[in-house]
Amino acid sequence: MDAVLSRLRVRIPIVREVFAEFLGTFVLLFVGITSVAQAVLSDGKSGTMLSINLSWGIAVAMGIFIAGGVSGAHLNPAVTVALATLGKFSWVKVLPYIIAQYIGAFIGAACAYWVYLDAIGKMGMMVPETAGIFATFPKEYLSNGNAFVDQIMGTGILMMGILAIVDPYNMSVPKYAIPLGVGSLVGVIGMALGHNCGYAINPARDLSPRLFTLAAGWGKETFEYQNHYWWIPILGPHLGAIMGGWLYQLLVGVHWPLLDEEEKSKTETQF
Repeated sequence: MDAVLSRLRVRIPIVREVFAEFLGTFVLLFVGITSVAQAVLSDGKSGTMLSINLSWGIAVAMGIFIAGGVSGAHLNPAVTVALATLGKFSWVKVLPYIIAQYIGAFIGAACAYWVYLDAIGKMGMMVPETAGIFATFPKEYLSNGNAFVDQIMGTGILMMGILAIVDPYNMSVPKYAIPLGVGSLVGVIGMALGHNCGYAINPARDLSPRLFTLAAGWGKETFEYQNHYWWIPILGPHLGAIMGGWLYQLLVGVHWPLLDEEEKSKTETQF
């Protein structure tokens, strides 16, 4: 068995990282979507907004536990691009990571659909009712402009929180606690910002399941709903993550070396 596993072992780092991103994102979407399905298909008897938010948070933690040691567990194209703009991730790896994330999200959505196939069939393929199990849809009162701000703010908070949690100069969060910290962050964002349009805050989390619903029979209304809302959970998170990442770096992250120098200067003057 060891000999067989040795032959299967991938020795090219980027391939290992892509595999990890795929699997971590798959688990994130499968667990998150099935938690929504359970609540929607039971008419709230087997799930609530609280259970959905907790499930998405735990799903994020699970994805990070799975992929973190290999790829860093971005699990989110907006995070990947934002890290690259900050110089914390190679631009060469951006496209492979994003492709893996989108594919993992699509297959995660498909598997969630298969689990609840009969229940969805009983309720019917309605937009946004059952389509909302997979992708996010705004409330009827929400304008696209307000939805865009919602996605920018939510993903900005996500990116700032991630950078703070993994920043070795900040609170020095133990490695084993990072998944729990990021998962809790996502859960809290859902509890605070989930009402307007479901806090996608991740282009792969929204576009891949939306494409799946298009292919599975919900039709083009999944893209046309609410004045073509579909592009907002793609562009909004990318802008929000970049803005949040740079805001953290400019106000907190960039100053750590200066603080080190000041501490060293204080120490030297004491002798």
